[in-house]
Amino acid sequence: MAVSYKKLWKLLIDKDMKKKDLCARAGISSASVTKMGRNGHVTTEILLKICTALNCGIEDIIEIVPDDK
Repeated sequence: MAVSYKKLWKLLIDKDMKKKDLCARAGISSASVTKMGRNGHVTTEILLKICTALNCGIEDIIEIVPDDK
């Protein structure tokens, strides 16, 4: 199983926000956002900060998808 952050990127578009705006509002590093851009793993603490900053639930920013084989 893999992690996908497509929902997060769509949400940012809907809120007319850039990734740097997300960093500033959530208090996270650009390195974390870069990791998520590559569908990498980040801590639950970072996910919580994003959810708090965007006033949304975790299901609104992340989904688990089957691995491509």
